[in-house]
Amino acid sequence: MDLQTLSLIAVGLTFVVYIAIAIWSRAGSTEEFYVAGGGIHPVANGMATAADWMSAASFISMAGIIAFLGYTGGAYLMGWTGGYVLMALLLAPYLRKFGKFTVPEFIGDRFYSTTARAVAVICLLMISLTYVIGQMRGVGIAFSNILNLPIELGLVVGMVIVAVYAVLGGMKGITYTQIAQYVIMIFAYSVPAIFISLHLTDTALPQFGLGGTLADRPDTHLLSALDQTLQDLGFGAYTDRPGMGMYNMFLLTLSLMIGTAGLPHVIVRFFTVPKISDARKSAGYALIFIALLYTVAPAIAAMAIYNFSNTIQTGPVGDPEANLPYDQKPAWMDRWENTGLLIFEDKNGDGRIQYYNDKNPDMVAKADEWGWKGNELVKFDNDIMVLANPEIAALPNWVAALVAAGGIAAALSTAAGLLLAISSSVSHDLLKGIFMPKISPKAELTAARISMLVAIAIAGYLGLNPPGFAAQVVALAFGLAASSLFPVLMMGIFSKRINKEGAISGMLVGLISTMVYIFLYKGWFFIPGTETLPDDPSGWLLGINPSGFGVIGALLNFLTAYVVSGMTKPTPVEIQKLVENVRVPRAQV
Repeated sequence: MDLQTLSLIAVGLTFVVYIAIAIWSRAGSTEEFYVAGGGIHPVANGMATAADWMSAASFISMAGIIAFLGYTGGAYLMGWTGGYVLMALLLAPYLRKFGKFTVPEFIGDRFYSTTARAVAVICLLMISLTYVIGQMRGVGIAFSNILNLPIELGLVVGMVIVAVYAVLGGMKGITYTQIAQYVIMIFAYSVPAIFISLHLTDTALPQFGLGGTLADRPDTHLLSALDQTLQDLGFGAYTDRPGMGMYNMFLLTLSLMIGTAGLPHVIVRFFTVPKISDARKSAGYALIFIALLYTVAPAIAAMAIYNFSNTIQTGPVGDPEANLPYDQKPAWMDRWENTGLLIFEDKNGDGRIQYYNDKNPDMVAKADEWGWKGNELVKFDNDIMVLANPEIAALPNWVAALVAAGGIAAALSTAAGLLLAISSSVSHDLLKGIFMPKISPKAELTAARISMLVAIAIAGYLGLNPPGFAAQVVALAFGLAASSLFPVLMMGIFSKRINKEGAISGMLVGLISTMVYIFLYKGWFFIPGTETLPDDPSGWLLGINPSGFGVIGALLNFLTAYVVSGMTKPTPVEIQKLVENVRVPRAQV
């Protein structure tokens, strides 16, 4: 059976499962819609949290960014997993004890201010909309590959599917759907990695295959062979790439860590368990489930780029016969060219694919001697690496179909969680909490579903023109979470001194400073009179990469909150007692 048919069957069956679960677990009350009734077992919640967390960035883009960045791409692995430790220790149990539906509701009550709640909603919307752009892009990429359509049409198909099961089931339906999606994801990610590792290194576990020797050359390590292959093409050794530098790698890692701990759609998952102690257990289980996928990503990255390079370059560099003829290219290249994410240009008219680093002076000099006119793969999007990986390695079609289903599951699971966070903030925090406090539960539930549909439409529109590939876009969302919500949650739990004026000022300073820096240097807006191009390091403030600026925004948030709180009225006594009560353990938890 051909790949497209198998992919359609695999994805179609998973959609039947998702929609059946949504119908079976249809939310009948606001509590079920917002927090699944508060009765989810910690193991089930840990699995659902892992699926909610392992987004298109994790499944589709993370291995791709590691493949092209080298070891500095490990910042994403360290930051995203380290953030869960912070969340489990510093936030989850205390927020669960507070017993509210949403993060803005906690902030509004803790800082005794509807204004603080409204500002928290603004922060949440900015974070969630930026984050969901990456998910919608992942949905579009996966569907465009399966259906052989442009990415724009693939994105529209994905929007319709997520609208059906997210709007219908709410948190209750999303939770059980995400458990099914996790199972699909982990199989889809691990199975091809195991096959490829066995083929290349005779080692079943990809984590060990990454450091193993080649099956056909037992005296050569996989990474050594990969280094040599890329050096021959002028790209530099895979294991020794300059990347972003230690300074920016540290800032990016820390920004991802505290951004993870401040993500509202993940935090709300800890409101769905019966007891406070279950919140901490859920975070522990989630880390285990996440590790099953994250520890495989570096192996997939290295093996995919190794197989790809050897597919394009079949012999010594410079030998005309070693370059793959374009008319003999594998079928997977033809499919990805149809999506626009892979573009070939025959610059010297020889009908063969020249793939090399045309920014390396030494390589350019050699290429001139060989009659090459530049790298002819003028576009190779990072986000296609994982989805194309089984075909690059010539695995059976059913494996590639499984990966396609997994990629869609990853994007949809996180998109659903984000959209629920958006709809909850609009219906519960804005309508019921501020503008319409007497709204009926039925009307509130209707408002939540309508706001989710609007959010899907906005996210889909923005997903058509993202400021980068999926992992980069997600990193920007983490920067916003790090600079706005994480500091105010930490101060709300551990500091009685911070008052409403300090919290509001801190959130606004953190959010605005980070948004301005990110949007300016990612090219979302341009200051007249400046000549600095987006993503040009020479114009960055103190050399700070926009993806890591969330740390600076968080520091500004903390500093502003403490200064303003010291200059205004102290926190009321009853709020100080509330803070103490949240931190004091109870006998039955």
